Formats: sequence, structure tokens, C-alpha cells
Amino acid sequence: MYELIQAAGNSYYIQSPAKIGLVRLSDTEVCLIDSGSDKDAGRKVRQILDANGWHLQAIYNTHSHADHIGGNKYLQAQSGCRIYAPGIDCAFTRHPVLEPAFLYGGYPADELRHKFLMAQESDAEYLTDAALAEGIEKIPLPGHSFDMVGFRTRDQVVYLADCLSGRETLDKYGVGFLWDVEAYLKTLETVKGMSARLFVPAHAEAVEDIAPLAQYNIDKVRETGDRIVEFCREPLCMEKILQRLFASYGLKMSFEQYALVGSTVRSYLTWLKSNGRVSARMEDNMLLWERV
Repeated sequence: MYELIQAAGNSYYIQSPAKIGLVRLSDTEVCLIDSGSDKDAGRKVRQILDANGWHLQAIYNTHSHADHIGGNKYLQAQSGCRIYAPGIDCAFTRHPVLEPAFLYGGYPADELRHKFLMAQESDAEYLTDAALAEGIEKIPLPGHSFDMVGFRTRDQVVYLADCLSGRETLDKYGVGFLWDVEAYLKTLETVKGMSARLFVPAHAEAVEDIAPLAQYNIDKVRETGDRIVEFCREPLCMEKILQRLFASYGLKMSFEQYALVGSTVRSYLTWLKSNGRVSARMEDNMLLWERV
């Protein structure tokens, strides 16, 4: 773990729970794509930088989830690097309490105020084309998070952040976190048609051909949508739908999963309603969802 792997030319990634991209900008200067989950991850990254005599110029965050921005504060304090994050995700990077509050839909309980959902604050700036180092191109990848992006280097290595999950993860957990299902499916279709020397997803193996995994993710999203529609053969509140979804995948709910998957189920219901597959109505002061 935390092994530096050369993808091609000056493009590398650090093998870690959420892969961290590293691009050499010169003999001595590098930038990172994400920073790991916490201070300990940041420290391990710094050891890699020091061992190679590299100075960290910038961190480009793909999105604001804690396992991608957790090393920001430590690495910025150590190196003086600048940090950039895209769109709405920049605000969440600057104010991480927004993440558990958004997931929970209110002031987050103590069970949600921990490093896995709430990173330390970091001094992030908005990611613009002008902020990118020469030879690095950002790729919009919305859906999993608000304004998530990936990056392509001049070595034709593409860092895909969290826009897809590995087969093993999908088979084990069934449903992954999503913010906008429609945007996510469009992102996956775009990724399916991409070509590159190597694709580096944050939570799946690096591969030369990403199309089969992208299609597998598309199939799993549609499968989850179909399950939710089937549950709604009778009018159900969101809590009941969430309960049945966990039961159907053989999962046991925790407080954290309640927030993460609960938020995702609401996003699925919005998508299904927009596509005319379910309807919503109030009955006895309860919002009920029903198959159309």
C-alpha cells in the first residue's frame, strides 16, 4: 500500500485505498490528483515525495469526498502547495461539515462527524483551466458528486476519480453513493467511449480498456433503479424503500450507511420520478412513492 507506480512517462499513481495521481511537471516539481483520506495518508505521500527529491506544486482535487481531500491540509502545510477543487465541491472542500450535513439533510449527528465523512478544512481555490499545469486537461465527470472531474495527462493517462467502481465492490454492496443518477449514467456512457493509454479509477484496478467496467456500472445502476420501482408496487415511504433495498442486497445498515445510501435512494427516486416510473404523493402527512 502507498506504492508509487509509473503509469506512463511522467504520469504515476500511488496505490492506496483511493488512488492518488502524481504527475511530474519537471525534474523537481510535481502535482497530485487528490491527497488521500487523512493526515496519515498525507504523511505517506510526503515520504514518497521526499524519497524522490520532488517538491509538491499543487493538488488537484477531483471532488470533495473525505477520502480524496483528507491529506490536503497536512500536505499544504508541509509544502505550501496550492489546492484546487471543482465548482460546488470547492465549497465542500473549504467547509467539510457541509458533507455530512448534506448527506443527513440536517445538522449531522456525532456518528457522521468523523474523518471518513468530514475531512479537515483546507484552503482550496476554484479549479479553472488557467489553474491547470501545462499538459493536464480536466474532464467533467458529474453524477457521483456535484462537479466531479477527472484528468488526462499528455501521456494519455486518464484519472477517473470515483466515476465507477470495481466489479467486486459492486457485487458485494450492490448500490454505491450517487448524487445525480441521470448525470452519472451520461458520465459512464462518455467514459465508455474514451480511449487512453491507461485509465486509473480511484477504486478499481488501472486498465487499458475501461468500456467493460463502465458498462457493468451502468447495468448495476439500472438494476438498482428496477429494484426500487418493484418495491413501489405498493405505496412506500423512503425509509421503507431504504430498508427493503438493504435487505435485498443482504446488507446491514449502520448510521453512516443510513446517511450515504439514504441520500442515494432519494436521488434514485428523483430520477425515477423524472422518467415517469414512480410518482409521489402525500398521505396522512407522509410522502409516499408508488410505481406508475
